[in-house]
Amino acid sequence: MARVIDAVGSDARLTVRDEAPFQSLVRAVVNQQLSGKAAATILGRFKALYPEASFPSAEDVLRTHANRLRSAGLSRPKVGYIKDIARQVKLGVVPTLAECGSLEDAEIVRQLTQIKGIGRWTAEMFLMFNLRRPDVLPVHDLGVRRGFQIAFRKRKLPEPEQLDRHGEIWKPYRSTAALYLWRIVDFVEDGGKW
Repeated sequence: MARVIDAVGSDARLTVRDEAPFQSLVRAVVNQQLSGKAAATILGRFKALYPEASFPSAEDVLRTHANRLRSAGLSRPKVGYIKDIARQVKLGVVPTLAECGSLEDAEIVRQLTQIKGIGRWTAEMFLMFNLRRPDVLPVHDLGVRRGFQIAFRKRKLPEPEQLDRHGEIWKPYRSTAALYLWRIVDFVEDGGKW
């Protein structure tokens, strides 16, 4: 990893989003399988449905008809996922930021992945970027796997299990390792010599 840090710079830090869990999870669902620009447009339209708030509450979303949500550009499945997230917030399945402070990473992942549309990757991004948890290695993330392949000069992408085993040496700072693995991919794709 020292070569990676030398190549991309030593300033990799988690950028924390100051968002409530509901907002963060809705944002993640909107972004699924879309370019950043398309997702930003749809998220902007979604928020515009609720001019009285900077971001709607779970209650606001539950009171909104699915067709109105679809008018923002959300697909039917995403409307269902967002509605389910709102229901789970009301039921207490989605922990508050305060509750997250006393929960282990694995428990947060377990709770969040019960929700339709929230998979392990989304839960791990929540841990890293909302909660700034230092020891998360998203081994199923294609960018992290590609970064490992580049950094360690492997012929093929590592399997998640292989990356997980190797990641043990980065404990308790696996989130920082993931950031560097993402950055080496960008470095190489931008023409950096490796």
